[in-house]
This record gives sequence, C-alpha cells and structure tokens, in this order.
Amino acid sequence: MSSSMNKQQPQSVHGTEKHRKYGAFQNEIYREGMFMQRLPLVTTDPNKLEDHAKSILKPTAFNYVAGGAGERATMDANRLAFRQWKMVPRMLRPTTHRDLTVTLFGEKYDSPVLMAPVGVQSIFHEDKETGLSEVCSEIGVPYILSTASSSSIEEVAKSSNKGPRWFQLYWPQDDDITISLLKRAKDNGYKVLVVTLDTWALAWRPADLDGGYVPFMKGVGNKTGFTDSVFREKFQKKFNATPEEKLLDASIEWVGDVFSGAAHTWDQIALLKKHWDGPIVLKGIQHPEDAKLAVEAGVDGIICSNHGGRQLDGAVGSLEMLPEIVEAVGDKLTVLFDSGIRTGVDIIKALSLGAKAVLIGRPAIYGLAVGGKQGAKQVLQGILADLDQSMGLAGISNIAGCNRSMIRRVQYGGDVKSSS
Repeated sequence: MSSSMNKQQPQSVHGTEKHRKYGAFQNEIYREGMFMQRLPLVTTDPNKLEDHAKSILKPTAFNYVAGGAGERATMDANRLAFRQWKMVPRMLRPTTHRDLTVTLFGEKYDSPVLMAPVGVQSIFHEDKETGLSEVCSEIGVPYILSTASSSSIEEVAKSSNKGPRWFQLYWPQDDDITISLLKRAKDNGYKVLVVTLDTWALAWRPADLDGGYVPFMKGVGNKTGFTDSVFREKFQKKFNATPEEKLLDASIEWVGDVFSGAAHTWDQIALLKKHWDGPIVLKGIQHPEDAKLAVEAGVDGIICSNHGGRQLDGAVGSLEMLPEIVEAVGDKLTVLFDSGIRTGVDIIKALSLGAKAVLIGRPAIYGLAVGGKQGAKQVLQGILADLDQSMGLAGISNIAGCNRSMIRRVQYGGDVKSSS
C-alpha cells in the first residue's frame, strides 16, 4: 500500500489527531485506484478474505487459523447468529460527523474495536506480532498480546510504542510462572489482563489433526515462556540445559503447563487479583450464570466468546447469548464481545445488544497473511471505515446510539450466506 494512502488514516487518541473520520479510508482507496492505478493489498470483500489468505498461506498455517473444533458447527453458529439480526435505519438525523470513541476501564479509546489475541503469528507472516502491534498502534486499536506468541512480551511492548496494549493470559498451572508473566506484562505497560478460560486444553481440531500440525511442539509460539526467567530457571534445574539447547523438552514442558488439561476454578481468581493491579477481564463467558460468578469474583469485565468456534464444537453462537449476559450483570462489570465479527455492521449489532466493545481476530490475521502488517492494517481500517459509514447510513451519530431500537430479530428461511 502506498505511503500516501497510509498517511491519510485516522490516528490514535494517544497524542495524535483523533477526529478524522474513519470513513475517509474508502475515498483514499478510490483515489488510489482511479488516479494511481493502485488497488488494495487485500480484498475488501469479507466473503473473499479467507480465500485470499488461503491462496497465500501454507496449508498448515491456513488450517491453523481458519479451522475450528469438530465439524465447525460453532463457527457456523457464530455467523448465523449475526444474520438473524437486521438493521432498522433512521433518516434525517445529524450523522454527518460520527463519534466512535468509547471509554473502557477508565481509559478513552478511538473506537470500540480491539485486536483479539491470536497466537503464533510468525506462521502467517514474518512481520508477526511486532508488526501487527505496530500498525494497531498507528490506528489506535488496542493490541491484545497472546501468551502463545512468537514475539516476547518485551518485543511487542517496544513495537507498539505508545499504543494501547493488553495482555492475554493462557493461565499456567505453575503459580510462580503465572506471577512472573503478570509482572512482565505490568512492567511493560500492558494495561488490561485478559484471562482466557476456555482453552486449558486444545480442542479436537480436524484441520490441524489431519495435517499432524501443532506449532508449539517445535517451539513456535512459545516465545513468552522461553523468555521468562522463572520458566528458564526451573527448566535449567530439571534438564541442566536451556530451552534452546533442548527445544523439544522445553516445548513439552511449556505446553504441558499452559495447556495442561487441568481446569482452574473460580477461587483461583484471587491469585490473579493479588498480582495484577489493573483491570481483569475473563474471556470465554457464554453462560449468564458464569457472568454472575464473574461479578462475585470481583473482576472488571468479561468477554462473551466461544473462542471463534475453536474450542467446543456445537456450542451456541456468542451473539445469541450476549443479551442474556448483559441482562445478568447490568452495570456491575463491562461486557465485551468476541467470535464472528467480520464487518462494521456486525459491530453495530453487537454493540446494540449490549457489548461495550468488540474483538477482531481472523480478518486481521488474513490481512497479515496476504500483505504483512500493512495488509492487516488495511483490513482493520476497512472494518473501521465500514463501521463509521454504516453508523451514518443507519442514522447513528455515536456509540451510545447503537442500541436495541436500531435492530430487529428477523429469521428468514435459508438466510445463511455469510463470510466464514
């Protein structure tokens, strides 16, 4: 993508111009095409994005990001749930200028869009997490670093510069290692702790199984652990070697601790609260009763999510449960949403059903695969532009205007065509 195209984009609230409309990005695309014969790096069609990435990636890498649990029924449910809600636009409203800003946990952000934690980004492009976090910083999208990263906590903190960043924890069984990871994240400016609850063991994922592929077994995606002083010290004592010297053993040790097959329990949240002095958000909440338990545990937020259909096959679509979860907790904590977001209108629907912000996962990674960090940036800018423009067309001037009056549940037989 040309430099002239990039420099026209909206910037982060953190010290740069914040009022430029996201929707202006589509005008830049048209100008680039009409006057400079430069087309977008990545398709702007959400229904073609996955295929575009598939044409670039190795089969193992593509299957890792595109695949889901079992027969992918949960993935289908996530998208179908969005198809059951339709926009009801309003006219003659003052929506020429839209305000997309939101406040989460006391901090103001440019928009309600966050980059979801996605692991092992080096298998998609050499730009990996450091590149993606860099461009997220440029456009003011909070970057959530996965524990299963191919870049270290410190490297991503440096690459994201002053941009907002959160840390996602795959919760180890070893408390000493958990405490070490939290300290590293805190010391490196990660503001919010996102604790993933639904992945204490890897699901049955046929696309990966048929290829006999799990990157962690060869050390890929284990950078967080291999750069951790506590993990290294314990490994040295047990094997009389560094992780680099005994890569297979180190990989087995790390994966065995993080994806142990042993679930944590609600009472153990106390450990996280003791060693993290910022907001704590629990990711993977689908049941209203669990949302209530999160309130009792004293956390600050939850993410209504089924891990994008990657964990429990046959689970209910996350959007289906969002209204019940919001009703269950009221204003006692902040509800975010994840799983199935593909378009700007999807974001409006999730916000209208009570979410305060949403996480974008696969689309940005597909963009990364096709065009590196600039491809991922274009995808995120496109989703933001779609959100901005669609809000205006729907008669919505700010995020508070995304409410139940703007949507209606309509179930058409056969209404199943959607991006995967």
